[in-house]
Amino acid sequence: MHAKAKKAMVKKIKKASSKPLVSNHKSEDADFLPLGGGPGRKLPAQEVPVDNNATVLYIGRIPHGFYEEEMEGFFKQFGTIKRLRISRNKKTGKSKHFGFIEFESPEVAKIVAESMHNYLLFEHLLQVDLVPSERVHPKLYEIYFTAIVFK
Repeated sequence: MHAKAKKAMVKKIKKASSKPLVSNHKSEDADFLPLGGGPGRKLPAQEVPVDNNATVLYIGRIPHGFYEEEMEGFFKQFGTIKRLRISRNKKTGKSKHFGFIEFESPEVAKIVAESMHNYLLFEHLLQVDLVPSERVHPKLYEIYFTAIVFK
């Protein structure tokens, strides 16, 4: 390395070390601060569109032993269940630890999704989300292994 290049590198290091690591332009309501310094920025608000008529819930991280009968008994405390399905392996029939529940009322489905999301059940945090009606596959509840229909 030439002497001129060394001088330039030392000059850049000194210049960089003289800059404060934390910017004085911090904003209390900023969502994040850029890595290179400068003023903080606020992220635009993003609302998740909620389908008002969604009645199907995705339930993930279902613990072992919490199958159709137990799930039906647990979730019927919220309201009337139309259909319930736990996804299973086609060859062995073992649970894939996720499933779907369809309620008769969209209001009940929304309440269940809000109250049961991250619910601790047998040392598993349930993941419960509303599935918009346009995302529900028409063959979701067709029986290929196990599906229970309630009347």
